[in-house]
Amino acid sequence: THWERTPLMIARILAVFHARNLEFVRDRGTLSWNIMFPVIVLFGLNFVFSAGERNQFKIGVLTNNPVISEIDHPFMDIRYINKIQIVDQDAGLESVRRHKLDMLVDLNGPVIHYWINEESPTGYMVEKILLQSSKDEFLKGVVQGKNIRYVEWLLPGVLGMNLMFGCLFGVGYVIVRYRKNGFLKRLKATPLQAIEFIIAQVLSRLILTMSMAIFIYIGASFILETRMEGSYFALLLVGILGATSLISMGLLIASRVSSEELAGGLLNLMTWPMMTLSGIFFSLEGSPEWVITLSNFFPLTHTLNAARAIMIDGATITEISFELMILIVISVVFTSLGAFLFKWQPD
Repeated sequence: THWERTPLMIARILAVFHARNLEFVRDRGTLSWNIMFPVIVLFGLNFVFSAGERNQFKIGVLTNNPVISEIDHPFMDIRYINKIQIVDQDAGLESVRRHKLDMLVDLNGPVIHYWINEESPTGYMVEKILLQSSKDEFLKGVVQGKNIRYVEWLLPGVLGMNLMFGCLFGVGYVIVRYRKNGFLKRLKATPLQAIEFIIAQVLSRLILTMSMAIFIYIGASFILETRMEGSYFALLLVGILGATSLISMGLLIASRVSSEELAGGLLNLMTWPMMTLSGIFFSLEGSPEWVITLSNFFPLTHTLNAARAIMIDGATITEISFELMILIVISVVFTSLGAFLFKWQPD
């Protein structure tokens, strides 16, 4: 019966799970690189970007006109200031509070309203420029919010990048190699089922990548003294669901591919858009709408958005429930497709 077969199924899954873990741990070079690479990137970028403030200012212009260059005001003609359309005032003020924007300004009407964060040195500079741009009457608003260091914003991105590479290549490339060297063909002769093999691979990679992520997070947060406003449990949940969704992507790519070269190309086709559009190194604030829409198709985007909301803003699980649901749906759909399309041996 089904219940009689269940212990045997679990035993097979655990056997493959244990074998994959041993294979990874015994590969000292790969293990060392998985630990060292994100730490090097984190400290390197923190050193570069903490050397001084960025030269370009970023302000939000409160308007319904999508072509903000058509706004007739001397301030709009000042160069070297990135001007971004803001439709929702509350969202704009939140960006000022979090130092995503140096200023929010409403140029409509005889009185010019503007809001700055008094803890932002760039906000102070932009305010001086605005006040000297014309003889209009100005009304100042102040938003409170502690300055977010770049390394605090960067840390979730580096952890997410490490998860992305570890999950996609650690599953996708490995399974293709197994298929090419005939290892999967030998497994097919055993009672092991495809879904059991996939579950074992998911669990193994999930535990390995999360262990690396936790180790890196503890070390980086201790040395760099990064903030943590939310719950560690919520952050761990985001990491598990994010890693599972990325692993499922790797499984789907590797389900039928037999060439390591083709697998590498397909995996790179997945990783590079996420590297640039998921907000690992920089915010997409002010990017074209189509760029933001495209980025929302990537699981890494929702993982990083949820992680930053927890670490920087203290968001609860309820407040990031949308991102969590997206990650769950991606994991279920991609894992199911990967199991359905999985083949043991090359054509």
